[in-house]
Amino acid sequence: MLYDIRQTTSYTYAAPVRANRQVLRLSPVDRKGHQHVIAHMLDISPRPSEIERGRDFFGNGVAWMVIDAAHDRLEISTRSRVEVIVGPLPEPMLTPTIAEVRAVALASTELGPASPVHGMFASRSVPLDLAVTEWAEASCAEDRPILAAALEVMHRIHDEFTYKPGATTVTTLPAEAFAARSGVCQDFAHVMIAGLRGVGVPVRYVSGYLRTVPPEGTPRLEGADATHAWVEVWCGDSAGWIGLDPTNAIPAGEDHVILAIGRDYADVSPVDGVVVSSGTQILAVGVDVIPVERSQAEAPAS
Repeated sequence: MLYDIRQTTSYTYAAPVRANRQVLRLSPVDRKGHQHVIAHMLDISPRPSEIERGRDFFGNGVAWMVIDAAHDRLEISTRSRVEVIVGPLPEPMLTPTIAEVRAVALASTELGPASPVHGMFASRSVPLDLAVTEWAEASCAEDRPILAAALEVMHRIHDEFTYKPGATTVTTLPAEAFAARSGVCQDFAHVMIAGLRGVGVPVRYVSGYLRTVPPEGTPRLEGADATHAWVEVWCGDSAGWIGLDPTNAIPAGEDHVILAIGRDYADVSPVDGVVVSSGTQILAVGVDVIPVERSQAEAPAS
């Protein structure tokens, strides 16, 4: 699938902001064999006095910006053209067992960004929790194939938890969302990560976009697509990292566009920084994920 993706993120401040420093992770990642970024554009208003672009440890595109003039509104717009390539899902029952995956991951001496080691242990936003671990253990016998177990955990989250916007915040811990059995995609991803890491399975957090399809006969609404979160489970050297979406109980597919990958949300927050001001702020986000006909493939994103 080929997509034109547009995102507008705006902050309206109750009082003028005298200084604004932000880290932006709003550039889709290139990932060989999975995703290719053909074009990307970033526009910021007011214009930053300083901006630097680069990549973090996991290979995510990052922009560091500073605005040192007073302002009461910040608008960040991105436009990207991205090709998503989806291969067949491995046969779940033919993947290595949980015990085999854990042993290989623990024996690994590779510490690069794709290493399973980074997905095995507690992280800032995903501390391990005994209740979550015990819940996941019901699906994760030592001799069970890893992908079969992970798919079952994914389906259990979808079946047992209620999608409830506003029930949690970006700082809600997995144990809290687990106890409430409610939350949003970030919470479901964190719960799945906490549960699988608790039984020794490498798993990491993915932020990105999910294309939505309106009901038949209903026009597509501008800005109606969504930022989204899911997980990737390491299924051994052969299968590698496999994306699973517990919010929708499906493997990550051609409607999932990756923005950033990390240990948890704290590693991939789209906008993260500090403002010098007082009072509240209002955040608004609009996303469009628009399929592009192949005949337009050479045209620039617009």
